[in-house]
Amino acid sequence: MTDQVTAADSDTPDIPGKPTSASRTTLSHIMTHNDTNLLGTVHGGVIMKLVDDAAGAVAGRHSGGPAVTASMDEMAFLEPVRVGDLVHVKAQVNWTGRTSMEVGVRVLAERWNESAPPTQVGSAYLVFAGVDADGKPRVVPPVLPETERDERRYQEAQIRRTHRLARRRAIRELRERRIAEGYDH
Repeated sequence: MTDQVTAADSDTPDIPGKPTSASRTTLSHIMTHNDTNLLGTVHGGVIMKLVDDAAGAVAGRHSGGPAVTASMDEMAFLEPVRVGDLVHVKAQVNWTGRTSMEVGVRVLAERWNESAPPTQVGSAYLVFAGVDADGKPRVVPPVLPETERDERRYQEAQIRRTHRLARRRAIRELRERRIAEGYDH
């Protein structure tokens, strides 16, 4: 779905780029008993929702309009989150294509009543597509890395994109081959 453009889009003049800092966002939320799983820690789905919310805000800010989640990959849970933790979800655009954006997210947690520094408890990469009022892909501004860290994230995002596309292509080819051989209908 991402980076597909219509014939009308190909005539669109280049959109000026935006620096990574223009859309960088932090969403903070205190975890309560309503957020727990059967083990008594915060449910991974609660964290994933916060990640998607923060990433969606960043994608919408960067693209200047609606953006939808196209994929989430490499969601890593590094440490459990507990009731009473203040969770900070930090997100920024790492890379842009013509109509898609990779948003990198770091999840940090700290005790609500302590002054110890936050601990990284998770991370994820999401791909968003800018869409128009009809839900069709629309061109998004290029991201302009500002720091060496932003440049590294941009380069790593290009590698992840190459791997996502190669995986998608390999799966499609396997399915087509199995259908041609009469295995899957």
